[in-house]
Amino acid sequence: MSSPASDLSQRLAQNAEAVCRHYLSNGRRHGGYWQVGDIDNHPGRSLYVRLKGSGDGKGAPGKWSDASTGQHGDLLDLIRLNRGLTQLRDVLDEARSFLRLPRPEPPPGLSQGPRRPSVSRTEAARRLFARSGPLLGSLGEAYLQHRHIGMILPHDPLRFHPRCYYRPETDAPLVTFPAIIAAVTDLDGRITAVTRTWLDPSGQDKAPVETPRRAMGNVLGHAIRFGVADDVLAAGEGIETMLSLRCALPHLPMVAAISASHLAALLLPASLRLLYIARDADPAGDMAVEVLTARGLAEGFETRVLSPGAGDFNDDLVALGVAGMRAALSSQLRPEHRVWLSDGPGVAGTA
Repeated sequence: MSSPASDLSQRLAQNAEAVCRHYLSNGRRHGGYWQVGDIDNHPGRSLYVRLKGSGDGKGAPGKWSDASTGQHGDLLDLIRLNRGLTQLRDVLDEARSFLRLPRPEPPPGLSQGPRRPSVSRTEAARRLFARSGPLLGSLGEAYLQHRHIGMILPHDPLRFHPRCYYRPETDAPLVTFPAIIAAVTDLDGRITAVTRTWLDPSGQDKAPVETPRRAMGNVLGHAIRFGVADDVLAAGEGIETMLSLRCALPHLPMVAAISASHLAALLLPASLRLLYIARDADPAGDMAVEVLTARGLAEGFETRVLSPGAGDFNDDLVALGVAGMRAALSSQLRPEHRVWLSDGPGVAGTA
């Protein structure tokens, strides 16, 4: 026997392009897919919705995936996240409204009770960050230390949640894992989103789930910030990449933009004069370098690329240690910035 959610999901899939044009109006059709920046309807090409297909599973119409965040699901999931809905009945009501279907009457004598107001994804992200505890002394810190990242500061935008909900991509029930919670902020320091990195309870690895890292909230243009930037900044993709780079360059302000596409779209301070691009050694990393270099030429700031010897700077940290990383980075810095390759006093600035 099918459920109301399953029936509505199938009806939405039969009208997948109409759903996309309504909820993701800033996107465009490309062949058999609808393409847009993200679930919040920002322009771009990261999120794909399948418009045609057959059968069930990932090849079915209505299935979508965001290459930047790892999120994916069906069109009910898309509506839930796009509208910031937290209650299943609100999601089903929104889908019925779109499909112009009547709301089912409650069984006789059964009161539906008061509705809880929906919460935006940004507000939900802020609440999760507020409910999380310190990272220092937690399993999250132990995980980072296992990755050879030992420089965690009390004012870093990182917290720890011992039992963070994880929603599987199937109809399986919610589960919980310990998680590192990172605040994504705008240029004024306001939290716009969080990332959740679910961990194995041993603290030795990420959780054994399909997508152990996900973002919640408004990520586009914003970043996880380590230090206060003025005229010099280092920008890269992941948290572990940038924390590893900070082990070698402790005085350089840094941001983690979560993914290559978000790195290319990063909003930069107006005072910026020099941007160090912490490149991941893959095609997506090359794309981000190309876009940011072009932006530097157009917007009037200098760019310099910091390249790892392996896949990313955490791989370098594990393989080479801090001293080895500093030796490899020395020739990539401007000469006057090589003083930052130490643990002594130093202030980033004056590009």
